[in-house]
Amino acid sequence: MDVDEVILERLEFLRNEVVYLKQERDRLRSFQEYENNVRLRRAVERSLQVCVEACLDIGRRLIALKGFRYPEDNKDVFQALAEEGVVSQELLPALLDMARFRNLVVHNYAKIDDAKVYGILKKHLGDFDAYARAIVNYLTAETSGEEAKSEGDG
Repeated sequence: MDVDEVILERLEFLRNEVVYLKQERDRLRSFQEYENNVRLRRAVERSLQVCVEACLDIGRRLIALKGFRYPEDNKDVFQALAEEGVVSQELLPALLDMARFRNLVVHNYAKIDDAKVYGILKKHLGDFDAYARAIVNYLTAETSGEEAKSEGDG
């Protein structure tokens, strides 16, 4: 399978967004500073949301390309990827938390807990990196397997 352009674009988008979030994380000295900065809070919430959206887009695209079972909802995108061995069972709980967070930000935006968002910013950005690595590793293994198959056919 040639690496899909949509997946590559979303992986690059995700990487850039995580770089931004890490810069903001590293500048912050305290929760109080985060809580008092309305503009930063809004930017971080939105950036986290689009990171999750990018992860979901990547997952849905891979599911469609590989013919995996159709997911029922956002959390099920990650569940389907875990069932197929694309992401590990160890990473799955973090991914399910991502989907829940996305739903909270999109549908319950009036009830966002700043401390929770701050905690994600400070402690869970690596989950996005782990997801991207899992996708790249899966695609690399798929591509290597297909190249070996075509060399054997010749």
